[in-house]
Amino acid sequence: MESKDVCDIYCFDEPKVNRIQGELEKEDLSSVAQLFKALADENRAKISYALCQDEELCVCDIANIIGATVATASHHLRTLHKQGIVKFRKEGKLAFYSLDDDHIKQLMMIALEHRNEVKANV
Repeated sequence: MESKDVCDIYCFDEPKVNRIQGELEKEDLSSVAQLFKALADENRAKISYALCQDEELCVCDIANIIGATVATASHHLRTLHKQGIVKFRKEGKLAFYSLDDDHIKQLMMIALEHRNEVKANV
């Protein structure tokens, strides 16, 4: 027998629904979605992971780590910078990137830990 995942009633716990809707109105979840969207690209995730391993990396080193051109790495780094994920400093013609703060490292480590737990339970 096949079960269907639908509710047969309109709203089971209306006070809870109203409370959570009120909380959602106070939060800017679109910026959170943009943060995760930026990290959802595999190359940008690799860059973020690489920066979790080292405090600071030059663009050319990042390009080598992810197996891309400097132009491609720079493009991804610009996206990460716009989202507040990385920061950079210039030293002559070189640009060195690092994570903007420890929260990104925490997000990456939690995501990897979650992936390992899911793999172990499959």
